Amino acid sequence: MSIDLAAVAAEKGIKYFLISYSDLFGTLRAKLVPAAAIGGMMKSGAGFAGFATWLDMTPANADMFAMPDPESLIQLPWKPEVGWLAADLVIDGQPVAHAPRNLLKAMVEKAAALGFEVKTGVECEFFLIQPDGSAISDPADTQAKPCYDQQALMRRYDVITEICDAMLELGWNPYQNDHEDANGQFEMNWDFGPVLETADRHTFFKYMAKSIAEKHGLRATFMPKPFLKLTGSGCHAHISAWSTKDGSNLFADTSDAIGLSKFGYKFIGGIMHSAEALCAITNPTVNSYKRINAPVTTSGATWAPNTITYSGNNRTHLIRVPDGGRFEFRLPDGSVNPYLLQAAIIAAGIDGVTNDRDPGERLDINMYTDGHKVTGAKKLPLNMLDALRALYRCDAMKEMLGEEFVGSYLKLRTNDWNDYARHLSTWERETTLDC
Repeated sequence: MSIDLAAVAAEKGIKYFLISYSDLFGTLRAKLVPAAAIGGMMKSGAGFAGFATWLDMTPANADMFAMPDPESLIQLPWKPEVGWLAADLVIDGQPVAHAPRNLLKAMVEKAAALGFEVKTGVECEFFLIQPDGSAISDPADTQAKPCYDQQALMRRYDVITEICDAMLELGWNPYQNDHEDANGQFEMNWDFGPVLETADRHTFFKYMAKSIAEKHGLRATFMPKPFLKLTGSGCHAHISAWSTKDGSNLFADTSDAIGLSKFGYKFIGGIMHSAEALCAITNPTVNSYKRINAPVTTSGATWAPNTITYSGNNRTHLIRVPDGGRFEFRLPDGSVNPYLLQAAIIAAGIDGVTNDRDPGERLDINMYTDGHKVTGAKKLPLNMLDALRALYRCDAMKEMLGEEFVGSYLKLRTNDWNDYARHLSTWERETTLDC
């Protein structure tokens, strides 16, 4: 039965709907629609000029329409008269293939055709900073090892609990909030679920955290490395796959030393096979590579991988298997597009399963202290351009994600890199002005 959003609006007191979509750079675009007009929007969609956002279009393209998904409706807890709706993009009645949410839905269908569903949870790390971005918001947050600092956490009680209360109200089942490993950094966790649900919630969470921080005169940033000497913000993903036939966990095997099935190892093998290319998606900005290739931070560890390895319950590797039936992918950072993250995970996993990718033997060493002793393991890209080149060369990701998406993504992100390369930094002038 289709959901009558006009009736829902009348029942819940919603006056306006945000019909929202994420472009390739993860920027949320929206139109604010009065509840009286939502019926027409459900039929025809909200119109946009695609070229005006980060999508691979020109001013000559036909109108693009955002078709709201009524199942995604979230009533803003801090402004309940507004309802947020994730939308799917179409042009001339056809889905835009490189639009992030459309791509994720296509990958979900590919997995379903193979008899499984991927479920994930994400660990969203972010900083609360001064509105001008110059420093963290709490000048008293100065510990060398600030992780789990109770005093610093409670000084931001009003912000953190308002966000957590909102998640409780929305039924996300949040279960813990903490001060993270960098001064001014926090993490909030909620229940895992099907990838589309996780991506919609992840997208909304970033919007919600920023909005509630602004209410309190602060700024929330998911930038991977806003402060060079502090630990960066990751977005670790916990991944499992479930049978669409009987609902069983396809990653679980109690006879295995770390509780992982052959299916699970192949899935990991797929991610490791394409990890260099995946960086272009999971670590999409110039700043991302200041996190995954960082020197030791003030706290003593970056908590980010730099080599393509996997392990059991060991946080120094790209992939960690903390217990049976799931694994943690530690590469993604806070700037990742929530929909592209999930699409890339499924794409690499399908490639691993269908092509019997072998991840090799697990490593249980401390990669931060003994990683230099490992032979044969590939290193992650050193910068955004290397990652983009890896994606360009990766036949597996082109096949799984589609030439149209990969081509469009590479085009826009390469332009982004070129904009950065044209920038003259203070460091360059200081070190080479007298060369």
